[in-house]
Amino acid sequence: MTSARALILLALILLSGLGPASAAGDQEPAYPRGGKWELEKEQHAHFPLPLPAYTDPDHVAFEGKANTLWEKLRKRAAAQHHFNLIATIIFACAILHTFLSGIFKERAHLHEARHRKVIEKNRRRAVDKPEEDAKDDVSFRAWFFHTLGEVEAVFGIWVIALAGAIVWCQGIAPGNGFLHGIGEVQHYLGHDVTYTEPLFVIVIMAIAATRPVIRLSEACVNRVACLFGGTPAAWWFSTLTLTPLLGSFITEPAAMTIAALLLAKRFYSLKPSSTFAYATIGLLFVNVSVGGTLTHFAAPPVLMVAERWDWDMGFMITNFGWKAILGILLSNSLYFLLFRRQFSDLKDPFSGLDANTPARWEEREDPIPPVITAVHLLFLGWTVFMAHYPPLFLGGFLILLGFTEATGHHQNDVRMRMPLLVGCFLAGLVVHGGCQGWWIELLLTTFDNEWILMIGATILTAFNDNAAVTYLASQAPQLAEAAKYAVVAGAVTGGGLTVIANAPNPAGQAILGRFFKGGVSPAKLALAALLPTVIVGMAFMLL
Repeated sequence: MTSARALILLALILLSGLGPASAAGDQEPAYPRGGKWELEKEQHAHFPLPLPAYTDPDHVAFEGKANTLWEKLRKRAAAQHHFNLIATIIFACAILHTFLSGIFKERAHLHEARHRKVIEKNRRRAVDKPEEDAKDDVSFRAWFFHTLGEVEAVFGIWVIALAGAIVWCQGIAPGNGFLHGIGEVQHYLGHDVTYTEPLFVIVIMAIAATRPVIRLSEACVNRVACLFGGTPAAWWFSTLTLTPLLGSFITEPAAMTIAALLLAKRFYSLKPSSTFAYATIGLLFVNVSVGGTLTHFAAPPVLMVAERWDWDMGFMITNFGWKAILGILLSNSLYFLLFRRQFSDLKDPFSGLDANTPARWEEREDPIPPVITAVHLLFLGWTVFMAHYPPLFLGGFLILLGFTEATGHHQNDVRMRMPLLVGCFLAGLVVHGGCQGWWIELLLTTFDNEWILMIGATILTAFNDNAAVTYLASQAPQLAEAAKYAVVAGAVTGGGLTVIANAPNPAGQAILGRFFKGGVSPAKLALAALLPTVIVGMAFMLL
């Protein structure tokens, strides 16, 4: 195992220990578990205020029962020296930043081009230096703008601004001092934020992208596609139907990884039109979001409420699962009809190559021993089963990496850059999302009309992780059964509208982003996902 890989694993293990290690400290929580507000878990930081504080007449943040929705929002926004409002503005800026990432990438490319000319003129390239392992001089400006243009890094970057807001609102503004504000940052990031989901996505992405798992998935989809002629159209339809539903059993992030890799090889490499490319990724995101609703443990927004609301697999299949299958089939069929003529225009990227040209090592077709595939599936299952226990699934991943080294001639390199970037994206989203409950919970609990709740949850999901939306709904007391259904239906329905709407989406974007000039456009993605979103939403609400 290389030292770089060992360092990556060490970082993951240390990150997984942040929550438990911190919880073991001597610091008393600001809001203990249970107590007057019957909190489900303790909170060490003094922010954000627990939601029951706003309805507690004895608390300074009490909003009053007779106030209008707008007045309640204003009251909550001003709490703790306007921290709620500032945190939401920062979150909105992060979302806006994702829309502008293409501009930053263009600036980075411009600076890179200028830098290449400068180092060539000044003889600062690697070939101009006497050392054998010399490197080109690096442009800091190009690196800086490239980092700003990396969508997966956006929310992590804006955590810095959030930390500054915490220091000001919790330390300096109330007169507690700078160091107290730093302590609040430590409590929030080190105690209250849980990084289990980002870590799980990192590991499941890496395992799902291994050669044995991909080859097995490809073989399964190929059998179905061959029933319909084995054409690109058959592959397209089979991949967009089977792999999202597979997410109900191997989790949505794993299904997204497999589907995106198969589409990259069998569809996007054929150079579809821009419209067709966006339609496909929009359809993929929506299908994966609803495809995990056949079970109660695979889709993050369902997992957040299943235990609290006593939703088991039988409930999910009878109330969500069959409707999701129908919605996926209808959406795929409609897009197939809309783009059926473009399938014949898809170009084989290898058609112009010499038949004697050797294939790339990673694209070799030699068989993989079944026992190796079985071992990979075993560790995939272990990771899914231990999804809530980072030390266990990280330990399993460490063993699997050793196994891939021992069977290297049957493997491709386990690349960690993409999973780590996606993990960074989700970790940043979790940090910001934890400060948005003050307004999301209020909007979800103000209305009792099922359609309003469903549409509202769909819209909220587009601007916040759908698991956060359903979690906040689960905290609302005495929510009617119809309202519970409407919120979850809206959350999974809207999971394809934006990259941040559903936890697996960043994985799909990271894999397929290279096929879109300037990266995936958030606006075009939303437009592409709108029609299937409406279809599955109608399936959930009308059937």
